[in-house]
Amino acid sequence: MADLAPLDRRGPMAGRRNVAVTPLPPLARFSLRGPVADLAPLGSAFGIAPGQDTCRATQQGDRAILWLGPDEWMLVASLPNATALFDGIEQALAAVPHSLVDISHRNTGFTVMGDGVEAFLAEGCPLDLDQAATPVGFCSRTVLGKSEVVLWRVAPDAFRIECWRSFAPYVAAFLAQATENL
Repeated sequence: MADLAPLDRRGPMAGRRNVAVTPLPPLARFSLRGPVADLAPLGSAFGIAPGQDTCRATQQGDRAILWLGPDEWMLVASLPNATALFDGIEQALAAVPHSLVDISHRNTGFTVMGDGVEAFLAEGCPLDLDQAATPVGFCSRTVLGKSEVVLWRVAPDAFRIECWRSFAPYVAAFLAQATENL
């Protein structure tokens, strides 16, 4: 397993761009596929209703729903009671054709924050990361270097990166190298 200790390496441009990379703690993560029109029961079971805009995250407390595609969402919550949460969602959506998969062990994540975070991530991400194009709440599948990731802007100066655990060593190394290029 890769060393996921916090990365905070600053180069000669640290005065102008100060970016820190921090691994996220273990979280419950679920992949949900199903028709958007039929997902109303999800709100009562998960505690948040899906948002109305694609490529946007809805967050309340420690829970979030990221709308990644026409029929695809990632649900994120704190880890305690993940099994009960999963079972509750399954029960609430029992009458709806859907697929709900626990991806908690497959995925991991990082927080990347600081001044110049857009330029920092642009080292390996093809998306337009200007806040006008990717406002707070924006989320999308994309690539970072050679790895597929989910990128989510959580604040004007902060993003979350979700990736498969098997890609985490590469993503961590990519981010570490990018911090050295600051």
